[in-house]
Amino acid sequence: MFISSAFAQAAAGGAQQEGNWMVQIAPLVLLFVVFWFLLIRPQQKKMKEHRAMVTALQKGEEVATAGGVIGRIVKLDESALTLEIAKDTEVLVQRSAVTQLLPKGTIKDF
Repeated sequence: MFISSAFAQAAAGGAQQEGNWMVQIAPLVLLFVVFWFLLIRPQQKKMKEHRAMVTALQKGEEVATAGGVIGRIVKLDESALTLEIAKDTEVLVQRSAVTQLLPKGTIKDF
């Protein structure tokens, strides 16, 4: 009819086939390296800094939590801390919820 028959051709040589797979894999490897340096590595660095900040918390420091609560640390525990958010008002918060260490004097006296 209108379509002619297609015939398969033999490969030119074995050496060309061996080098071909390396050329096909190279963009994938390059893509992984780019993702590593642009996404994964900075995220790991940020997590490491946050973990160090959370373990170094001390009584009397002023912090902000992930929920937006700002308070002064009254009591520390291994996995939690107690924040004073107003006069005679204390809240128990997980240590990992602390996102920012505020400069002294940020919170006015209650």
